[in-house]
Amino acid sequence: MACSNRTSSELRATMGFDAYAFLLTDPETSVGCAPIADLPGLPLPELPRLIRLKYLTEVNRWTALEDVALLSRDDNLSRSLVWRELLHGYGVRDIASMAFRDRSGCWGFLDLYRYDRDFSHAETAYLSGITEPVTTALRRSQADTFVVRPSGAPRPGPVVLLLSPDLRVLGQTPETHAYLSVLVPPERGRPPVPASAYNVAAQLLAVEAGVDANPPRARVHLADGLWLTLRAARIGDADPPGRREIAVTIEESSPTERLAVFTRAFALSAREGELLGHLVKGGDSHTVARQMFVSEHTVQDHLKSIFAKTSTNSRRVLLTRALGA
Repeated sequence: MACSNRTSSELRATMGFDAYAFLLTDPETSVGCAPIADLPGLPLPELPRLIRLKYLTEVNRWTALEDVALLSRDDNLSRSLVWRELLHGYGVRDIASMAFRDRSGCWGFLDLYRYDRDFSHAETAYLSGITEPVTTALRRSQADTFVVRPSGAPRPGPVVLLLSPDLRVLGQTPETHAYLSVLVPPERGRPPVPASAYNVAAQLLAVEAGVDANPPRARVHLADGLWLTLRAARIGDADPPGRREIAVTIEESSPTERLAVFTRAFALSAREGELLGHLVKGGDSHTVARQMFVSEHTVQDHLKSIFAKTSTNSRRVLLTRALGA
């Protein structure tokens, strides 16, 4: 989150914009999980609608971006669902969109808004030039969260947020408020905004509409090495699917879910990730070598590479950081 704030502040000082939305994403599903935003002029009640339309809009969707894309180019304004149904009414003229993606996954995306003028070719080139270093910084910031949880730290139970089909909050379990306050810290004296839950629920709508096939799931670091998994699903069966309420659950990530993000955050290779999975199951070098159809010497080489990438020096420390306990 600190990396996102720093990047947006530097961009505002360098090139200027009127509003922005910067989301960290689950590297595997590309679903937003830790958003920060400054959207002056857009009323807070419109936030669920904005997020829903963002996920349903195929134009300049972060999951398909190869480079910086502008809303003002190539007839995108007329083709953009989110602009036609919402943003044009608030005077938005251009949006520069960029995704922060590397071979390990998608680590975030950024939308910069302008109300009075378009982004220039020079500004677009500048944004394109910073994409790679920002991506690396975001991935490394996620890697830094994999620390051993304090001894005796409480294990959270699952909490639930109930949303309407258009993402209005209908109800929540008592503990939900505390989680949301940490995920997206509210302004003093204001209730937390369930933006993380909106994103997961909006991905469910995108899957149902055939816009994107990634599951409506996102893993996010909360604090002190604790990772949470958010999931969205329809409930009930009395109404047609599109009219059913949406339940968003928030619970501690399982060891398997946590390990998958750990592997991506430290940019482990496919074989290194496979080796780590065998170590988690308790395999020794001889057993792992047989399972991977390699020599024990090769296993040790892979293990040394993993130690170097994760700044660990033993299997015990490695597994403790990866699993959080």
